[in-house]
Amino acid sequence: MSGKMAFGALAIISALGVLGTASAALAKGGRHPSGNVRPCSLDGVNPVYHPLVFGNPAVAAREYGFVKSRDGAWHVEPNCHR
Repeated sequence: MSGKMAFGALAIISALGVLGTASAALAKGGRHPSGNVRPCSLDGVNPVYHPLVFGNPAVAAREYGFVKSRDGAWHVEPNCHR
């Protein structure tokens, strides 16, 4: 009986490890290089961690509605609807 219990515990631990890794990948954006950047919202976004979005101001403006001010700060353009 103890051999079956040990095998069952090992199977459960392995399954939880796979699920934990998958959920961590999804939390960081998974296969999407821009992570969790949403159009028209800068809530919780650090531009340093999203160079594909904020590295090109034209892409940031066209696809996400973000504009860079003269002082270097990013803002959502007025009346953004994407």
